Amino acid sequence: MMIIKIKLLIFAVGLLMSMNVRAQLPTARELAKQMHVGWNLGNTLEAICGEDAWGGGRTSQTLIDSVKAAGFNTIRIPVAWFCHSDTITSEIDADWIARVKDVVDYCICDSLYVIINMHWDNGWLENRIDVANQPKVNERQYAYWTQIADYFKDYDEHLLFAGANEPNASDSVGMSILLSYYQTFVDAVRATGGNNSSRTLIIQGPETDMEKTCKLMNVMPKDKIDDRLMVEVHYYTPFQFCLMQKDADWGGVVYYWGKNNHSETEPDRNASWGEEGHIDSLFSEVRKKFVDKGIPVIIGEYGAFKRTLNSPSDQALNSASVEYFNKYVVKTAISNGLIPYYWDVPMGLFDRRTGKILDRGVLDAMMQGAKEIQEANTAYSFR
Repeated sequence: MMIIKIKLLIFAVGLLMSMNVRAQLPTARELAKQMHVGWNLGNTLEAICGEDAWGGGRTSQTLIDSVKAAGFNTIRIPVAWFCHSDTITSEIDADWIARVKDVVDYCICDSLYVIINMHWDNGWLENRIDVANQPKVNERQYAYWTQIADYFKDYDEHLLFAGANEPNASDSVGMSILLSYYQTFVDAVRATGGNNSSRTLIIQGPETDMEKTCKLMNVMPKDKIDDRLMVEVHYYTPFQFCLMQKDADWGGVVYYWGKNNHSETEPDRNASWGEEGHIDSLFSEVRKKFVDKGIPVIIGEYGAFKRTLNSPSDQALNSASVEYFNKYVVKTAISNGLIPYYWDVPMGLFDRRTGKILDRGVLDAMMQGAKEIQEANTAYSFR
């Protein structure tokens, strides 16, 4: 009888351990293998202070269906929380978190991997990386992520959390303070239990700048479980080509990018740096710093937008430059094990209200870039 009891006990313990193992969500590397080309629901749920405050309209299942049909299999949803919460208690408005859930569910319904983050949100975190503000920021960070994580704790591995957006840390002192914010983020999420015990969490580099991240981010937050952290960087280089709106004293807007896209009639509008070789070198550096060491990386934002030029030939060359830039970022990212998320704003790539594709050129360029890497079998192989 004693032997039978011991065998039953061993069986029960083994079954419990097996259930616990099965209950764990996939590792960050396992997820990275499945996440290919991503898209940002930009200027929408992070708008201050309402979903349509910046012209994003009300996100629908139709839009998300269109994003998936276009070839994206992961979506990053920037979210504002501070302006939807009590400034004293940090309690998040119930209707707001329910609305975020609606949009997350649209993505989950389409079997997309989805990221929700702590975005700029008036800079309550990312512009307060200093000793004086550190206690209050950590207090608020813990309160927010406890509520968010608890609300979503039953979601499976298709949902990932990102602790910040573009934190304004530029030196080792700032990085140390920022690390405390991330430790608070990780601790708060893990404490809620459920699937959050093994959910993959995303940690943003200082300013999400690739060079600063490689230089300053030498330590990751401590975690109770192995292999459940990713790193996030952004890429808008050169700024004059990707984002600059008008000429400034220090430099002018760049219209043309890439070795075969330089203008002979407007040479001063050609990119003079930050072209293919720069991407090759920088993405490789990020890979060696993190991905090769088992820490997946997302390029949480990247992109360049087309300009309106007077000459049809100049316009065509600018369009070709923008499409080639976005294609090159995707190709080089995937070959280095980085997961690229295109930054899209209302009426950019998609009509937010109907889901109609508005810029087929950029979309096709990105998807072609991913296809070429897959066909050549040169995508990064996660071990």
